[in-house]
Amino acid sequence: MITRADVDEAARRTAGLTRLTPVLQADAGAFPGEVWFKCEFMQHTGTFKARGALNRILAAKERGELDPAVGVVVASGGNAGLANAYAAAQLGVPATVFVPAAAPSVKVQKLKAIGAAVIQGGAEYAEAYQAAVAHAQRSGAVYCHAYDQPEIAAGAGTVGAELLEQIAGVDTVLVAVGGGGLMAGIAAAVEGRARVVGVEPENAPTLHSALAAKEPVDVPVSGIAADSLGARRIGDIGFSVAVRTGVVSVLVSDDQISAARSLLWNDYRLVVEHGAAAAYAALTSGALVPQPGERVAVILCGANTDPATL
Repeated sequence: MITRADVDEAARRTAGLTRLTPVLQADAGAFPGEVWFKCEFMQHTGTFKARGALNRILAAKERGELDPAVGVVVASGGNAGLANAYAAAQLGVPATVFVPAAAPSVKVQKLKAIGAAVIQGGAEYAEAYQAAVAHAQRSGAVYCHAYDQPEIAAGAGTVGAELLEQIAGVDTVLVAVGGGGLMAGIAAAVEGRARVVGVEPENAPTLHSALAAKEPVDVPVSGIAADSLGARRIGDIGFSVAVRTGVVSVLVSDDQISAARSLLWNDYRLVVEHGAAAAYAALTSGALVPQPGERVAVILCGANTDPATL
C-alpha cells in the first residue's frame, strides 16, 4: 500500500534526476470536456519507469541495502530493464538484467549500451524473473521489480503529483494499466483531488478482472500492447490502491488502440507506443465520454516504439 506521503518522499528523493515532462492541451472541441496530454514519454529512457527505478535504488541506498560493488538486478527486456539500467548508471552502480532467450537483439543492445550486464536464458519472462530473484539472493543485489514494489510505484506516482501542479482543477486522469504500478502511484498522488480511470486492452484486462473477482487473478495476455502492458495479473500494490481510491477500469480493443496511436501522430505529431496510446483510446473510442467542462488528463506514458509502424 502506498499513499501521497510516499509519492512526496519519492519526489524529494529523485529531485533533479528526472525530467519535468510537459503537458499539451488537445484541440478545443475535440471532446465534450477539456483534454490534456501529460507527455511522460519524454522522460529518460522513453517511459515513466525511470522515476520508480531511481526512487527504488536511492531508497535502498538510504537504508544501507545497496552494495555499490554488486548493484541492482531486474528481470525485463523492455522498459523496466532500460529504466533500471539507466538509473543504476546515473547512480554509479552496476545493473544486471535477466531477459528471455528470445528477447529482441535491439533491446539487448540498448541495455548493453547503457552499461548493463545482460543475461539471456529461458523461454519466457517467468524464467528470467526466477533467475533474477535467485541472483539477488545469491549476490546481495537489490532486486527491482517492474511494478509491484512500494518505491517503484511511489516513484511512478510523481507523474501524478506533477500533473496536479501543471493543470489546475483536473477532474479525471486516464492511465494505461498493465501491472498497475503507474496507476497505483498516480491514484495515490491525486487521491481526494481527482478520479483515476484505468484503461486496459481487451486482451490483457488485469485490473478489470481483479475488480470483478475482488482479488488479483491471472489473465491470458496477447495483442499489440502486450510488450508494455503484458503483465499476467495486477500487482498487489496496484490492486490495493485501486480498491482504496475507487479506480475504475475501461477496456479498449487492439483496433481502437492502433487508431488512437495514429491519431496522436496525425493530429499532434506525438509518437507513442501502443501501451501509451491505450489511455487515449478510451476517449477516441467513446469508452469514456467526458462531461461538458470536465478536465481530463491523458497520461502518455511511453514511446519505445518503431515510428515506421505509424
